[in-house]
Amino acid sequence: MVDSAEESMNEQHWSGAGTPTDPWVLKTAPLSSEYTIFRDDDTDPALLVCQVGSTRLTYLARAIDDLHAELLRRGDWVTLGAADEKKEPAPDSVEAWGRAEDNPVGGWYGQRKGYRGRFGMYLPPLLEALGLVELEHNARNNRVRAIARA
Repeated sequence: MVDSAEESMNEQHWSGAGTPTDPWVLKTAPLSSEYTIFRDDDTDPALLVCQVGSTRLTYLARAIDDLHAELLRRGDWVTLGAADEKKEPAPDSVEAWGRAEDNPVGGWYGQRKGYRGRFGMYLPPLLEALGLVELEHNARNNRVRAIARA
């Protein structure tokens, strides 16, 4: 028998093409909130523009490949650890890595001052939609792990 966490991992929780006119419509890992995100290649550097209600967040678009590479390197489940910019993220989490001085960009992937956090909340569902990761969909303490590209 398949448990509900496995069942929700096998369901599709997104739509869209990731463009400004047809953004990805995603749900956070717990499937409790919906948001949109699209890739803006007209900016330098390219950005991911994330709209959560009336709040607009931006992340470096290279975060997709960089996070996938980091998860492949770790080779196991990694906690999301989502936290606002001013809060300390859980150690060794996706959120901690997304702002660490030793990541490929030397710090924050989030670009809007005051709204640079929540990397662990909004990026893993995008990687799931792109087929790059497996993502848990529990009420709390979700984890992610990479899927190797063919």
